[in-house]
Amino acid sequence: MSGHYDVLVVGGGAAGLMCAITAGRRGRRVLVVEHANRVGKKILMSGGGRCNFTNTGTTPANYLSANPHFCKSALARYTPWHFIEMVERYGIAYHEKELGQLFCDESSKLIVKMLLDECAAAGVRVETGCSIERVSPGDSDEARFRLHTTRGNFSAPALVVASGGLSIPSMGATGFGFELARQFGHSVLPTRAGLVPLTLSGKHQERLADLSGVALPVTARCSGASFSNYLLVTHRGVSGPAILQISSYWQPGDDLRLDLLPGRDALEALQQWQRERPAAELKTVLGDVMPKRFAQRLCEHWLPNRPMKQYNAPQLREMAQILSEWPLVASGTEGYRTAEVTLGGVDTDGLSSSTMQSKRVSGLYFIGEVVDVTGWLGGYNFQWAWASGHAAGNAV
Repeated sequence: MSGHYDVLVVGGGAAGLMCAITAGRRGRRVLVVEHANRVGKKILMSGGGRCNFTNTGTTPANYLSANPHFCKSALARYTPWHFIEMVERYGIAYHEKELGQLFCDESSKLIVKMLLDECAAAGVRVETGCSIERVSPGDSDEARFRLHTTRGNFSAPALVVASGGLSIPSMGATGFGFELARQFGHSVLPTRAGLVPLTLSGKHQERLADLSGVALPVTARCSGASFSNYLLVTHRGVSGPAILQISSYWQPGDDLRLDLLPGRDALEALQQWQRERPAAELKTVLGDVMPKRFAQRLCEHWLPNRPMKQYNAPQLREMAQILSEWPLVASGTEGYRTAEVTLGGVDTDGLSSSTMQSKRVSGLYFIGEVVDVTGWLGGYNFQWAWASGHAAGNAV
């Protein structure tokens, strides 16, 4: 099996499928090559199987990149509302969970089916279970790229790399796109796991391990970033939306602080409790505003526990400082195994921000997670996939 196409898309995930649909609608002959046994595996698993397919509050500020301006053009030209319009056209029911996050009411399978139906309508050919052995330059402008695959050889003047990052290798993630980028002379910025649980070690882990499953609202702060949401204690460390978000900004050795009374002034709260409940112990009053087991653990290791009337003003100030800036010394992350995204990737300096085309090799494009643009938790990474895929699909 072999053939000549206008566009070859490597990777049948969110970005690759969107690019293929956009190019196919423009009359391009498109082949999508996916090495897994089905397309959209990360779409299927996302949002607990419900697919958090976009975020209505998407702005460039919701992304991390060595060049924070790079994502602006594509995001401006394909907004969440463009994708919602397609979802509504297919009659897929959805709801807003929190903070602009949109989820399917039923199943993420509906999003994958919609994308495949759009591919079919646009005449796009999708080959699954098709591994690439190598990519070589062709001998003419018409066949600028040659894909040598387990299912034959294909050529085209345009090659779009949408192979994703290193996150969740059990879903088939590999570093293929980064290798390809280097093969064609692109620099790849260092990669690391993002949107990932943090691990603790030593006494930090010992103090919290048996609280596994306890959750509480916090504001996590690190490297100038701040996220207010839930923290979840795990057997090996901490997780939950607040931790997943801050993990993208944290690196080993960085100072990580948690406000355990988010939205309140800790000192004012302590002074109020001292006035209103002088005989109550600290662990008791804290246990009314956070999980009792967590409050008790704080009072065993971080705060002195006694009746409220027994603290003097300097002690209250010291305790307020700990409650509002509780130091969490993380030792590492759970790694790519559970990470939702890969930080870093193909350097945006080598790409056009309006078309995603390589500045070095004509006809070569990089889109989605393989590029050094990483969104926050909550549908932002899908929106980057749709927007960057759309930008390349309109340019090929």
